[in-house]
Amino acid sequence: MEKYDLIIIGGGAAGFAAAMKANDLKIKALMVNNNTIGLGGTCVNVGCVPTKYLLNIGDLINESRNQRFEGIKSSISVSFQKVIEGKNNLIKQLQLDKYENVLKKLPNVDLVEGNAKFISHSEIQVDNQTTFQAKNFIIATGSSSFIPLIKGIEQVDYITNIEALQLKKLPNSMIVLGGGALGVEFAQLFSRFGTKVYLFEMLDSIVPNEEPEISKYLKDYLQEEGIEIYTNAKIIELENEGNKKVIKVLHNNDELTFKAEHILIAAGRKPNTHNLGLEKIGINLGKKGQIIVDEFMKAGENIWAAGDVIGEPMLETIAAREGMIATNNALSEEKIKMDYRIAPHAIFTNPQVGSVGFTDLQANQLEYDCRCNTIPIGFVAKSKILNDDRGVLKIVINRKTEEILGIHILSTNAADLIHEGVMIIKNHMTLDDVISTIHVFPTLSEAIKLTAQSFKRDISVISCCIE
Repeated sequence: MEKYDLIIIGGGAAGFAAAMKANDLKIKALMVNNNTIGLGGTCVNVGCVPTKYLLNIGDLINESRNQRFEGIKSSISVSFQKVIEGKNNLIKQLQLDKYENVLKKLPNVDLVEGNAKFISHSEIQVDNQTTFQAKNFIIATGSSSFIPLIKGIEQVDYITNIEALQLKKLPNSMIVLGGGALGVEFAQLFSRFGTKVYLFEMLDSIVPNEEPEISKYLKDYLQEEGIEIYTNAKIIELENEGNKKVIKVLHNNDELTFKAEHILIAAGRKPNTHNLGLEKIGINLGKKGQIIVDEFMKAGENIWAAGDVIGEPMLETIAAREGMIATNNALSEEKIKMDYRIAPHAIFTNPQVGSVGFTDLQANQLEYDCRCNTIPIGFVAKSKILNDDRGVLKIVINRKTEEILGIHILSTNAADLIHEGVMIIKNHMTLDDVISTIHVFPTLSEAIKLTAQSFKRDISVISCCIE
C-alpha cells in the first residue's frame, strides 16, 4: 500500500490549488480525479471557459446585426459547428497548458485516475481496487447539476450545461428552467446565435441574489433581445410530443403550455458527496448535501474540504482560494481563515453583472445603519462614447462611518470593473477615499467614483471631471 502525507480527492480548481500548495510545502501528495468531466473540473471543461467563449462570439454576432453607430453597415455568417470546434480546441489547449503540464511540473504530486472512496479515516480505495493511505485528506469533488423533482422529468430527454455545450446543431428553440446566473447566460448565448428562448424562474425575479435594481434592468434588456422571461413560474409537468419537449407552467394563476426542441435544466448545483464513503468517517453534511466545514475548512479530525463540495458560493476563484487554505491549514501550524466578504462574483451576460460585499438587504440583516445610492450608467461619459448606456451602479455604505460595504454593477465590462470594488471593500475604504482617488477619463470605472460622489452632491449638474 502506497502512503502519502496528503491525498486530494478531485482535480478541479480547489484540487489543483491544494496540489500546488502541497508541492510548495514539499509534501508528498496524491491527487485522485475521476475524469468524468476532465482534468481541471467544471470551469475549464463545461463551465466558465466554454460559456464565456461562446458568449463573446454571441456579442460579435449581436454587434454585427445591431450596429450601435451611425455610418456602419455590416453582415455576418455563422457556422455553429465551426464555432463549437473552436470552443473544443480552446478547452483542449487549456487542459494541456493549465492542468496536464502544470501537474508534470509538480514533483511532489502524483495523479491517479478513478473514483475514490473512504474505507477508513486514513485510507481510500480507488475504483474498489487499489488502496492508498494518507495522514490528511482534502475533499474537493466539486458539484453537478441539480435536477428538480418535476412530474414527467424522468421521461423527457432534457439537457444540462454539459450537453448544451456539446450540441453540434443550433436548436431552433430552447426552454431554460432557472433564472440564476447559469440560466440567463445560456439564455442569452443561444438567443444571440438565433435560437428562440423561453426562460422560467420560480421566484419573482431573475438572478434573485442580486440587487433588485440589477435584476429588473437585466430582465428588461434580455426581453428587449427577444428572450421570453416568465418569473413566479411553477413548472407543473414535462412531456414529449414527437421531436419536441413540452412544459406546462402555472403563471399568474394561468396554466400555460410551451414547446421547444430542447429543455435546459439550469436550476442550480448540488455538491458531489455521493459514493465517497463519508458515512464511514463521520463527516457531517448540510441540507443540500454539502460538507460542513469550520472557518479553517476543516471537516473532520484529519479531513478538510474545499470548493463546490462545501456549498455556496460555488465559484472557480473561491474554490481555488479554499483549496489553498485547506491545504495550508492541514499541513502548517499557521492557520488561515477564508474571507468571503471580499469575494467578488460576476454574471457574463451583456451587459454584465459584477458584485462584491454586502447587498442592501444583507447589510440591513446584519443590523448596519446603512444608506444606498444607485446611478444610471448613462451618467458616465464613456457610456455615451460607446453608445451603450445600459446599466446601473449601486453602492451600499455604513451611514455613520461612510465606509463602503458593497458595490454592485450592471454594465458593459462589469466583471472587470468590479475588481476596483474588491480593493475598496478589502481596505475598508470610505466615500471620501474613493472620491479623492483620481480616475482615468473617459472610462467606465469612473462610475464607481461618480456613485460615491452622488452621496455628497447632485451629479446631474457636474462637468465630466471634478475633484
